[in-house]
Amino acid sequence: MRPEGAWPLSPVERWALAVYGLLMRLLQPWVRRRHRRRGRAEPGYLQHMEQRFGHYPGLAPSSGWVWIHAVSLGETRAAALLLAALREQVPGMRLLLTHGTATGRAEGAKLLRPGDLQVWQPWDTSATVQRFLLHFRPALGVLLETEVWPHWVQGCRAHGVPLLLVNARLNPQSLRAAQRLRCLMRPAYAGLSAVLAQTEADAARLRAIGAHAVQVLGNLKFDLTPDPAQIERGRRWRAALGGRRVLMLASSREGEEALWLQALRQAQDSPFGPEAPLWLLVPRHPQRFDAVAALLQQADLSVFRRSQWPAGLDAADAVGAAGAAGAANSAAEPAEMAAAPAAARSAQVWLGDSLGEMHAYYAMADLAWLGGSFLPLGGQNLIEAAACGCPVLMGPHTYNFHDAAEQALHCGAARRVPDMAAALPATRHWLEDAAALQRARQGCAALLQQGQGAAQRSAALLRAAMAP
Repeated sequence: MRPEGAWPLSPVERWALAVYGLLMRLLQPWVRRRHRRRGRAEPGYLQHMEQRFGHYPGLAPSSGWVWIHAVSLGETRAAALLLAALREQVPGMRLLLTHGTATGRAEGAKLLRPGDLQVWQPWDTSATVQRFLLHFRPALGVLLETEVWPHWVQGCRAHGVPLLLVNARLNPQSLRAAQRLRCLMRPAYAGLSAVLAQTEADAARLRAIGAHAVQVLGNLKFDLTPDPAQIERGRRWRAALGGRRVLMLASSREGEEALWLQALRQAQDSPFGPEAPLWLLVPRHPQRFDAVAALLQQADLSVFRRSQWPAGLDAADAVGAAGAAGAANSAAEPAEMAAAPAAARSAQVWLGDSLGEMHAYYAMADLAWLGGSFLPLGGQNLIEAAACGCPVLMGPHTYNFHDAAEQALHCGAARRVPDMAAALPATRHWLEDAAALQRARQGCAALLQQGQGAAQRSAALLRAAMAP
């Protein structure tokens, strides 16, 4: 663990930090406008905006917090795994949880206990970070995965706050970008108290950009335990479809839905005929739900949206009730419970336009195409699919999850294809070979087993690093 205190910068590094700080100050009006625009679709962005600039009305100054920063949804889910282990090892800890996105903040609210706090991440200027650190005086700072900000590092060192990068990853593209800004980013990485990397390859790249005290502890996401209620919900959805197969495009990014449509339209077999599987599309970002729905409707597809369930009715209850009612031809069932599930059963595409239900979606699907991997976007977290027993077809671009993708291939939990056109015959092969699909599901379990334990190991190191 590197000692804390003032971190000496070379003249060039001081100049780079000053220019960066000036730019970040000039960008503050743009940040406010951007979040107001995003707030039209996601109202969470409009809440407590002053916190982003280090102002905390209604929150008295305090101290002793364990500060965990999880910028978005994926990092917040990783933070949940770490936090469960940390609470075991540090009973009575007080959590200060920060985020950058509304989806991360909404997910993070589920992790709070009495006495915990949740605020927006401080915008990375010297003055904002100073206000944040003086107001909360954390005993420990934990950054998840990639969130290294120059003023955060400098501020924590000046205030004697141990700051660790946990579940750290750095792909080759990000390393090259950091090296282009070496005079700014090298002291930022070098100023971290410690770095707990996911893989040896990540560790080597982190050392190359200046990080010290780097250890390889594994990927927190292998410690995931699926939500049993969601797994049951997904199974009930599937049962109500009467044996229909379900294929999922999971965490799709902008442009991938159009590629998916093109691949299916060009297929020799009709992808939307009466015997065709149900397609389940789950876009990665909620602000795109309406745009994806419009794209599907323009393609003349019958679409059922998760958000269309009648108010007050859980989807699992509605579909389950409809399935039972359909078998018994019961006339006593309320009309509102019969209408929506009928549309759900006859739809060509389901649109998963909800948050926090990925486990239910994966439990419903026979297999999933991995979003973010069919365009050069780095892929998405395939460990979550494996934890739910859902095999994955990946495109060529999985550099953000390189080691997990390679391990999934080795275990048989995933297959790689060059594009979506090639994903279709690979999908048919799995659907037509029940034994192969079962082996893939067994590969999902094997993948999880070989990677577990990072949460407990990381929590032990964080406990040791906490300032008195």
